[in-house]
Amino acid sequence: MFDRLDFVYLPSRDVAADLEHFTHGLGAELVFAIEAFGTRVAMVRLAPAPPPLLLAGHLQGDQPVLVFRVENLDRSVAELRDRDVELGVQFEIPHGRGAEITNPGPQRVALYERTRPDADERLAGRRDF
Repeated sequence: MFDRLDFVYLPSRDVAADLEHFTHGLGAELVFAIEAFGTRVAMVRLAPAPPPLLLAGHLQGDQPVLVFRVENLDRSVAELRDRDVELGVQFEIPHGRGAEITNPGPQRVALYERTRPDADERLAGRRDF
């Protein structure tokens, strides 16, 4: 069901400050920094291999969210429900729609269907802040 880990979303209380730390302090490569819909999100790469990290101002809590790609979101959601797995918030990211899984522990896992493969190219280099 899970194809690959595409993104690690990290909650941020100050995306600009965290972005400065990751890029200048840790040497991460900035992919984009966007401000839209009342929040800020920045993607950085700490290593050449995926997954990239996303610093997200809108993300609640303190735990990161591991975002896995699936081939078909509706089918994956149905399969998880058949296994009595609870699903939490449904969401949209630039690459497609997704759903967070409700886990018994503090771990946060989500899945999404990549319906907008052009998102990487469209957002690359954008710097709103």
